[in-house]
Amino acid sequence: MSTDTSTRSPKSHATQGHATQSPDDVRPFTVSFPQSDLDDLGERLDRTRLPRPVAGPDDWTYGTPNHYLADMVERWKAFDWRAVEGRLNAFPQYLTEIDGQPLHFLHVPSKEPAAVPLLLVHSYPGSVLDFIDMIAPLTDPVAHGGRAEDAFSVVVPSLPGFGFSTPVDDRGWTLGRVARVFDRLMRRLGYGSYGAHGSDSGAIVSRELGLLDPPGFLGSHVLQAFSFPSGDPAEFEHLTERDHAALAHAQWFQSVGGYNAVNASRPQTVAAGLSDSPVGQLAWNELFNSFGNGTSLVTPDQILAQVTLEWLTNTSASAGRFHYEDAHADAAPAVNHGRMGVAVFADDFKSIRTFADRDNAGIVHWSEYPTGGHYASMEVPDTLVGDVCAFFRPVRGGRG
Repeated sequence: MSTDTSTRSPKSHATQGHATQSPDDVRPFTVSFPQSDLDDLGERLDRTRLPRPVAGPDDWTYGTPNHYLADMVERWKAFDWRAVEGRLNAFPQYLTEIDGQPLHFLHVPSKEPAAVPLLLVHSYPGSVLDFIDMIAPLTDPVAHGGRAEDAFSVVVPSLPGFGFSTPVDDRGWTLGRVARVFDRLMRRLGYGSYGAHGSDSGAIVSRELGLLDPPGFLGSHVLQAFSFPSGDPAEFEHLTERDHAALAHAQWFQSVGGYNAVNASRPQTVAAGLSDSPVGQLAWNELFNSFGNGTSLVTPDQILAQVTLEWLTNTSASAGRFHYEDAHADAAPAVNHGRMGVAVFADDFKSIRTFADRDNAGIVHWSEYPTGGHYASMEVPDTLVGDVCAFFRPVRGGRG
């Protein structure tokens, strides 16, 4: 029997929407989808109809190829979603409401007394699952070969419209607005000082926090500084050969990123197909495969966990809508003067220092790594943990 996922909601130990709850309530939450939802997914996968293939090699040239989808559908049929629920439920999870928006988040305080509060902001397409392998090394570094003085207390929210931060009942949820709401979340949890880390949409939210510069903000650590040439020929005078190669890679990155243009113009149109077809959702999320260029280290199981979560929460429409909101916000460009660190991974968008410094006056940390890509938190989590620790180490003693 088919279930209407437009009204589907995850179950929680907390009663949601009770009249006696105040807007500042933070309520425990547990992920537990009905078996009927998983049965419905399995039935849809059994009825998969792949598109007619492109003539010639069945590769990634035209987009997600049939051979990849056929293999992933078979993997998906055997995929253990309950194990993913178990991994999520191993961490304390909560729901609250800020600015009229339900927010889901993981909150894992460290046992180390000097731990720094850290906001981890996930990607698109992505979720709190982006950071599932980083939480323990960040909160309990000693147990993972690190130093007690590098500990963090982490907060991992689902962006509005993603995962369990639903429904989105109004418009205008730009990433700048998300940054302001996340700052209020950290204050609600009692943190007067904190830092932020993110990739993709999370990198933009983290930079927006730098622009906001709330009291006690320790800086933003990002995987991408999305800075591009302004058109001024003088900007190219000091570019190195490596910078030109990075610029060419950025042009390729944009050339295969058509999802940005679609989400920024007709997000509901494409979401109609994604919300009705799990294989459509899988194909659309090809960014997990680095647009099919063969460099991604994200595993099939990691991809299926992300896509299954998006499918079960029916969030393809609301997750893509921030592209539209930001594209239509008409926000004036602004220089970020906040403290900032950038970690550039080999198979990701290549941030170019000249352009990044123009848009971000407070870059104090810049590192480059030979392995890893857009989803370094899932691909090389230990490397990323080390870089996050290095960035925040100088400001640990001065936080409020």
